[in-house]
Amino acid sequence: MNRDELHRMIRVDQAGEFGATRIYEGQLAVMGDRGPHSAEIRHMAEQEEGHRAKFDALMARRGVRPTALQPFWSAAGYALGAGTALLGPEAAMACTAAVEEEIDRHYSEQLDRLVESGEDPELAEMIEDFREDEREHRDAALAHGAEKAPAYPLLSGAIRLGCRIAIKVSERL
Repeated sequence: MNRDELHRMIRVDQAGEFGATRIYEGQLAVMGDRGPHSAEIRHMAEQEEGHRAKFDALMARRGVRPTALQPFWSAAGYALGAGTALLGPEAAMACTAAVEEEIDRHYSEQLDRLVESGEDPELAEMIEDFREDEREHRDAALAHGAEKAPAYPLLSGAIRLGCRIAIKVSERL
């Protein structure tokens, strides 16, 4: 694994964590602090902010440039969060479950590559720790009624596809 591959990993992971913070900001803007699941969403948002801050620091230390699409992901993440929250608390949870399912898959693939190559134990440890938080977020969203959202399979599938596209694009740009 070369330096460029490691930089792509860090870049896309930081973009994903940034996007997650924006999704939760959008959800909380619609739902407020007293809405169903607001405390859970706020807790997840704080964890995502911590992940993003650690990736920001790693990027600065290693000279990794952020994705050029950060302004787009900012708006898109916020719109996704607000839009699903407008559909109701179950749709907001469906959004979280779908996003976190894709992030779990993505982090697992990255972790397998890092472990196999023996490269970058610092990054591997970060990814492993963050993946566990993402799995907890997915499980919490499912426990809070994600699958009860209107048109759940369609909503989840569309969000997951969007995440896969965002991952591929953010690695490169």
